[in-house]
Amino acid sequence: MKKNRLTHCPVCGGELIISEFKCPECDVTIRGSFYLDDFAKLSDEQLYFLKIFIKNRGNLSDVQKEIGISYPTAKARLEGVVRAMGFAEENTKIDTLKILEKIESGELTPEEAKEILRRKKGE
Repeated sequence: MKKNRLTHCPVCGGELIISEFKCPECDVTIRGSFYLDDFAKLSDEQLYFLKIFIKNRGNLSDVQKEIGISYPTAKARLEGVVRAMGFAEENTKIDTLKILEKIESGELTPEEAKEILRRKKGE
């Protein structure tokens, strides 16, 4: 029976390591400290988004249509995957995510956000 992925300790929230692998065919057991790869660290929602993203060959417009979300939300979810895999700089990703959320909520227009990002890039 397959169990759901467990990546963090349910008690303290710490990142779990794999300590044992077992082959159901020959009953061989391998023990040690094995760390999760970047994809195993993604939440189920992030994995689903990534599958749809790959299926649509990286076209966020198609992704947002298929999932039924807005383009800024699709962009924010992609940023979440990038962040979870450790590829983005902390300040840049937080600022970008906040700006996308403000567009989504109507606090900023896309033009205003573009200007803010342009100024940040010039810093």
